[in-house]
Amino acid sequence: MSGVVESEPGAEPAALAAASRIVEAILFAAEAPMSVAEIDAAAEGRVAVPEALAALARLYEGRGIRPVERGGRWHFETAPDLAHLLRRTREEPRKLSRAAIETLAIIAYHEPVSRAEIEAIRGVAISRGTLDVLMEAGWVRPAGRREVPGRPLIYATTPAFLSHFGLSSRRDLPGIDDLRAAGLLDPVDLALETAMFAGEVESGGEED
Repeated sequence: MSGVVESEPGAEPAALAAASRIVEAILFAAEAPMSVAEIDAAAEGRVAVPEALAALARLYEGRGIRPVERGGRWHFETAPDLAHLLRRTREEPRKLSRAAIETLAIIAYHEPVSRAEIEAIRGVAISRGTLDVLMEAGWVRPAGRREVPGRPLIYATTPAFLSHFGLSSRRDLPGIDDLRAAGLLDPVDLALETAMFAGEVESGGEED
């Protein structure tokens, strides 16, 4: 077919470069991270997307920005060693409360999870707005309903959550020993730590 850019294994470098150029333009213009299928649709099937993405990643090695995959979706982001230069323009407008941080951690390690399950793990009720804050930040999303009586809404993390914390997937989440070594877990919260990582459930009162 005339105008089709092939980039199968063994393709000439010029053809692969042309395919990478198409994918580069699509990612640059995208309003949100894109899956391979979405890139393929945008390219109208004209390129072998995985090969073009691999070539594009090689092309951007050592540059100020780079194409990366987060949660199965691709986008351009600043090189890690230059992130500090932009930090002052990308700071979050509000600091998450302790309750929001704990809720986010529980969702990340247990997703998909319902509000009642989050409360059971934390041992306290979630105050109004905690989940709203996380969804407003773009880190948590509704992920359907649990097929049990009452069909409660369940929540999961988003590709934006993975991107913000520099994770390729949830498999990259740190373990409990890593968090303790980094000083991110309070020794007095042993019961909560155990519930978060081992799935134990305790009951409690209301959240502060």
